Amino acid sequence: MAPVPRRQWPSGVNPARIRNAAGLVLVFPGDEHDRVGAALARAHIVLTVRADTLRRHSGQVSLPGGVVEPGETFEQAALREAFEEVALAPDDVRVLGALTPLDIPVSGFRLHPVVAALDRRPTLAAVDGEVAHILEVAIDDLMDPARLVHSSREREGLPVQVPAFRVSDHEIWGATAMVLAEFLTLLGWSGRLHD
Repeated sequence: MAPVPRRQWPSGVNPARIRNAAGLVLVFPGDEHDRVGAALARAHIVLTVRADTLRRHSGQVSLPGGVVEPGETFEQAALREAFEEVALAPDDVRVLGALTPLDIPVSGFRLHPVVAALDRRPTLAAVDGEVAHILEVAIDDLMDPARLVHSSREREGLPVQVPAFRVSDHEIWGATAMVLAEFLTLLGWSGRLHD
């Protein structure tokens, strides 16, 4: 799910200057009903749409997350940021593990994705100026091959091919799509385009 060509760190970057960030992949049961009103227990994840007023990544879909503060673990940072951005109360959230760290050269971060679960649908609200709105996305929607799309974008005057998930009129691409692809692969997703 990486854009092609993939952005690299500029030459001469000092690895000590790369900032650590943590993002939360929160899995929870959705609150949906079928056509006859029976409750469905589809697993969902929380994503955010970043505010248009932000300097970097405005309007993009992202995981709740942000910079790791001194003395914090990646898990603590992911939970704190989720509380600050979407009012996710950390009570009863079970951290399940971590995914592969992902470098995001455009913003100077190394993202540490943390997977967690909650046994009920959380009560969420966009609580800071970074989040325009919250998406609750069904995991099986992301796994549907028909949701995988490719588009062409321009970066520094050159064309870039960008794979993305199209869900609820949103394209999920870049680092978020790459993290979700690893998570979905662990669940058996093949990542193939719909024929």
